[in-house]
Amino acid sequence: MKKRYWLLLALLTGVLVFYVFPNPVKHFDELYTGDTTIANSLKKFRQLPLKSIRVNEVEWKYLAAGKGEKTILFLHGMSGAYDIWFQQIKSLKDNYRIISVTYPAVGSLKEMGNAILQILAQEKVNRVYVVGSSLGGFFSQYLVATYPDKVEKAIYGNTFPPNNLIKTQNSSLLKIVPLLPEWLVLKTFRGNIEKNVVPASGNSALTRAFLLEQNYGLMSKQQFLSRARCVIDSFPVADTAVNHVQVMIIEADNDNVVPAPLIPLMKKVYPNAPVFTFHNTGHFPYLNQPAVYTELIRSFFSDTKILH
Repeated sequence: MKKRYWLLLALLTGVLVFYVFPNPVKHFDELYTGDTTIANSLKKFRQLPLKSIRVNEVEWKYLAAGKGEKTILFLHGMSGAYDIWFQQIKSLKDNYRIISVTYPAVGSLKEMGNAILQILAQEKVNRVYVVGSSLGGFFSQYLVATYPDKVEKAIYGNTFPPNNLIKTQNSSLLKIVPLLPEWLVLKTFRGNIEKNVVPASGNSALTRAFLLEQNYGLMSKQQFLSRARCVIDSFPVADTAVNHVQVMIIEADNDNVVPAPLIPLMKKVYPNAPVFTFHNTGHFPYLNQPAVYTELIRSFFSDTKILH
């Protein structure tokens, strides 16, 4: 009887340790092996003060910076934060007002959209240009479809239109992930970054370090889950010819994050949108090709000729 008791206790202890084992924390400086100029630029950028707002008891943090008549709203993807756009913001802040957000654990596009409206109201901004990539590009489409009066132009980067494919492919995973410990979920995500995302980026040191840092303590399992639920959310596609919001599509010819069938579908859903295709940059061209990406933003928003 005593032996069975100790075996049960050992089993319970093992299960407890498995679940409460902390997710390891590593910072950008530990992970980055590239040009120190870029690392110092990010470090300086992160010293800019952030603002916050509570929406439905959830705190949203965001950067409000820059100057100009027009405002650009930056929306990051699954494994990102407000500062993933630091290279674009640094180049554009002298000509535009900038708002860049980090998504808290909010599990629907409706809740996210409501929070963006509150942030714009707090900043006294009526209309914005929007730049979104991946989940951020999907969210940008939701904003254009739902609040066309708030969006003047939008860039949909490395993203996908409303679809059932992602939900079908990941339905089982979304049932399992809530049961797993945080360290295991984020470790698995880091493995995918190392194996697939970084090689597609040309082994960009910046892409690797930034994304891994997010999964080494900056992003929680709950944020991961909430963002995953937003990726499979649904909404009616906007007819931009009717609501008069100009949109542009940015893609990459070796994007191995967006499901392959959905990449050409973007051009079918938005047939009048200009398209720029990066070559061999992977899913995060704004990190590893920042100058070209910034020029695309500047050109589209200022109505000058788009790069080809």
